[in-house]
Amino acid sequence: MSSEIDSIFSKAHEELDRALDHLRKELSKVRTGKASTAILDGIMVNYYGAPVPVSQVANISVSDTRTINIQPWEKKMIQEIEHAIFAANLGLTPQNDGELIRISIPPLTEERRKEFVKQVKHYGEEARVSIRTSRHKVLDSIKREQKNGLSEDIARRKEQDIQNLITDFTTKIDKIVEAKEKEIMTV
Repeated sequence: MSSEIDSIFSKAHEELDRALDHLRKELSKVRTGKASTAILDGIMVNYYGAPVPVSQVANISVSDTRTINIQPWEKKMIQEIEHAIFAANLGLTPQNDGELIRISIPPLTEERRKEFVKQVKHYGEEARVSIRTSRHKVLDSIKREQKNGLSEDIARRKEQDIQNLITDFTTKIDKIVEAKEKEIMTV
């Protein structure tokens, strides 16, 4: 019985780690007023009829704090990359000089910063919900095992262990969200 609970704990720990990784990925896409290649993550380009990430058809770099450069490996991909950036609705306008695409990141207004902070808080809450769901799964499993003969002391100890794990991950989420909010609100 203990080995089954241990496997449930390890699965829960993996789910918690995935929730944290997902939060980090989503937050990396939120604009902070500074150029970051992560803004282009998830943008798919039509490459000979197949959708591929823009990073697989071009070299993406940051030339200064407000400019992203995209240099396609094939010149004919410039139009496709521009189209994909417009279609992604990032609020960014690519500028093309025939060889290179430049994206200028405009400075954020106070109002826009507050909107991004709300978005960051939303992502943080989604991660917390995911973590709570994992906790409920583990607690339900512990209760099932208790009905099958697991001692009450061990069950309480395991419930406390999962609560400590959840508290630890919630603290990590709070720190990540707080750091991103600070980054967004810094002018």
